Amino acid sequence: MAQAIRLHQVSPLKASCHQCSLSNLCLPLAIEENDLDRLEDIVQQGKIYNRGEHIFDQSTPVRSCFAVKSGSIKTSIITEGGEEQVTGFFMPGELVGLDSMSSESYACTAKALERTSVCEFPVDRLEELTGKLPELQHHMYHLMSQEIQNSHQLAMLLSKNTAEERIAALLLSLSSRFRRRRMSATNFSLPMARNDIANFLGLAVETVSRVFTRFQNQGIIRARGREVELLDVDALQMVTRDFARQGR
Repeated sequence: MAQAIRLHQVSPLKASCHQCSLSNLCLPLAIEENDLDRLEDIVQQGKIYNRGEHIFDQSTPVRSCFAVKSGSIKTSIITEGGEEQVTGFFMPGELVGLDSMSSESYACTAKALERTSVCEFPVDRLEELTGKLPELQHHMYHLMSQEIQNSHQLAMLLSKNTAEERIAALLLSLSSRFRRRRMSATNFSLPMARNDIANFLGLAVETVSRVFTRFQNQGIIRARGREVELLDVDALQMVTRDFARQGR
């Protein structure tokens, strides 16, 4: 009877992990079919956060990392001066909290940008499972390596690029991420507000608006509110290539 109850509790998770369209981006990517049940046993799936709600807060004890199932999440830190600095945006299939896996407390605050569903992976149980599944452990190392690379790229972006280069790079990054999710890479809705873009890129909100207007006048993009259409991807890529060519 106990076994029957356990199977009843786990089966909805199995169905979701096996059939989830994001499985090629999320942790199941590293799991063999016959080992997926072991991952499903630890995941807490489908918790909903409304816009503005915190998934976790900076300096609070680390308990889990989270995979975005739908919606989007913003991470930020509070500087010594008490100001918010946006550090990243996370979309479906991406994991939040990896940068805190080896720490006792979260390095940042994660907040839902819209109604967002997440799958929660308790850190202690995930660490135990990675010890038993080498493929999962390797994938976790790969994800953490990507986090470090993203941090390096952000540091370069903020220290050397012009406003045009920063915004072009952000739009191209979002385009690539939407493509990976088999969504339109040229016509999408920005998950974040202009003030969050400005904060993330180290620009004034007015500068962000001016660059968007300039790109529109040049026929590179079409933007209305948060809806953006990339009309000339090659031109956006040329902006970022100019940066690389000049060795700045």
